[in-house]
Amino acid sequence: MDEVQTPPRAAEPGGRRPDGKILLHLKNLHCAACALDLEDELRKIRGVKEVHVDFITQTILLDAEGDEAVRKVIRAAGHFDKVQVLDGDRAVAPKESRAREIIPIAVAAALFLPGVLLSLLTEGAGRIVSYVLLALAWLAAGLPVLISTAKNLVKGRIFDENFLMTAASVGALCLGEWSEAAAVMLLYQIGEFLQGLAVGSSRRSVEELLRLKSEFAVRMEDGEQRRISPEEIRAGDVLFVRTGERVAADGVLLDEGALLDAKSLTGESEPKRAERGEEILAGCINAGGAFSMKALRGYEDSAVKKILDLVENASSKKAAPEKFIAKFARIYTPVVCAIAAAAAIFLPLVLGAATGGGYAGYYRRWIETALNFLVISCPCALVISVPLTYFAGIGRCAKGGILVKGATYLDAAAKAKVVAFDKTGTLTEGAFSVAGAFPANEGGREELIAVAASAERTSSHPVAGAFSGVAAAAAENAFEEAGRGIRASLGGEEIFVGSAAFLSENGIAAAEADAPYTHIHAARGGRYLGWIEIGDRVRPEAKEAIAELSALGIRRTAMLTGDNPVRAKAIAEELGVSEVYAGLLPGEKLERAEALKEEGALLYVGDGINDAPVMAAADCAVSMGKLGSAAAVEASDVVLLSDDLRGVPRCIRIARKTRRIVKENIVFSIGVKVLFLGLGAAGVLPLWLAVFGDVGVMLLAVLNSMRMGAGGKGKETGK
Repeated sequence: MDEVQTPPRAAEPGGRRPDGKILLHLKNLHCAACALDLEDELRKIRGVKEVHVDFITQTILLDAEGDEAVRKVIRAAGHFDKVQVLDGDRAVAPKESRAREIIPIAVAAALFLPGVLLSLLTEGAGRIVSYVLLALAWLAAGLPVLISTAKNLVKGRIFDENFLMTAASVGALCLGEWSEAAAVMLLYQIGEFLQGLAVGSSRRSVEELLRLKSEFAVRMEDGEQRRISPEEIRAGDVLFVRTGERVAADGVLLDEGALLDAKSLTGESEPKRAERGEEILAGCINAGGAFSMKALRGYEDSAVKKILDLVENASSKKAAPEKFIAKFARIYTPVVCAIAAAAAIFLPLVLGAATGGGYAGYYRRWIETALNFLVISCPCALVISVPLTYFAGIGRCAKGGILVKGATYLDAAAKAKVVAFDKTGTLTEGAFSVAGAFPANEGGREELIAVAASAERTSSHPVAGAFSGVAAAAAENAFEEAGRGIRASLGGEEIFVGSAAFLSENGIAAAEADAPYTHIHAARGGRYLGWIEIGDRVRPEAKEAIAELSALGIRRTAMLTGDNPVRAKAIAEELGVSEVYAGLLPGEKLERAEALKEEGALLYVGDGINDAPVMAAADCAVSMGKLGSAAAVEASDVVLLSDDLRGVPRCIRIARKTRRIVKENIVFSIGVKVLFLGLGAAGVLPLWLAVFGDVGVMLLAVLNSMRMGAGGKGKETGK
């Protein structure tokens, strides 16, 4: 069944997100420098605490104190150049026809070419006709630029690309360089058009991610099917998913089996077979027959909602190069414009006075140089390409089931020198089972397991899952010491369940045994009941992931665990982890992480439940576990949606490639502009070539950025 597309509506304040922020969608924000100007303007509005304007996604992420401040932001954005404010959570602007851009370019080119030929080949009347054709070409290409310049000047915005191109072309006209003036406008418009195509490609990839959300769900009510919006889904609802429809919420399969296309979530091209009782994530497409499922959580807590939030919040977490470029753009353009003014006004006076030739002998030469400076002073190549590259990198990760919260964390992953892992639920599956029970007294096995199960039923630790099939009442007055054990009461008696050290500290003699298993000791009413061995399987892809990290040049990998040393060492040797730190309490784990950070940038991989302090201390924190764990999302910077540890080296590869392309664009853009400024100062740079120094460099930088979106899974390179 085809999904229903809801058209965007006029924006109204309200509709705050769970984090208190508001996301506004824009239309016609086509200028990167304008996005910076709009952000500066909105930041000055009273009541606005924080605001981020994203040129790539055409959004405003806003934190404001009240509805009046939001209304002011909407009004200000709506009056900014050609920008329109849309409404609706993740509204996507309708596709715009590019005919309005192509027609003026085509007309200008049709007038420009014969105009240039006539100016070169004819005299007299032919030369006059050439001037007319060139003037018409200048107007055809430049009229939108001239109108925007006039509007912006009225609003006090001077140093934008429209003003710079207008000043350069009008200056060329004043010098009698009609072909140069027309060439400036024509080349600028062609560059803007090509830039729009390139950026549009990136925006379409964003829209593809935004389409992960289903427009509807089918809920079973009293045997009847009722179509509802995803926001109406509640935990426990039974949903019916037809062939070809997208799963609207995270849930558990109720039928015997289902075939799911999860490519948009995990990057896996092959459809996945799900069995009864298996969890299904929102965003998957039903590639087989219709099936029923029970929602585990509402849409607000689903995988898709978290993916979309991460994608749309990504722009607010800017990496250091992005912050540098934003500051550079605000300084560079005014400085170069000031140099241009000085070159046009003061240098001819100084040189004329020094040589006795007067102002007239030098003004043309230095005004031409000033016009070149004006064209080159636009920083669009950097302002567009750097955030575009980071966004493409984040999008590339998202398509592979790796959710990165922002460019800051992508940068942190690229710099990782040491990678540390939690053991339980990270290097191992965290699917625990009772491997053996050893009662202290003959005939006490049932009591031992029952007491342990009663205590563990109160715990959220993964080990508690080993007792999920044991029928036992939950203990009362339970108090859990993270990583150590549980103290509670059962049947009027005090019980202790946890490590041998935990029991010993509470007056119960228990000896820790060296064995490749997790040990759970139990005591009741002061009596030691014995211990239980808990087994946990190693993740099948873990060894390959460690090997890939080594291939990336990361020689130091470490395991930080509270488990016993024998079990930890056995797993580390099996997987190829270079260092093992076992038997750690939560505080000791944090201390060890801090020590590892001194050896280089630390990337820590954990289950996101009991590792929050270590994750907060790491330079980049990666959480295992499907997005149903809110703790995982909150504590980490990167989330592996597919539970596949190979996502860690893949994330590092993508991050390194992203950072490398960012550096290339910065060096290339600044280098070319410095070169062209030097050529302009030497008087050997024609104005049309200066335009290439602006729009040409911008286009090349954008095309280089688009390399982040090229290639398939596993093709990222870079060490």
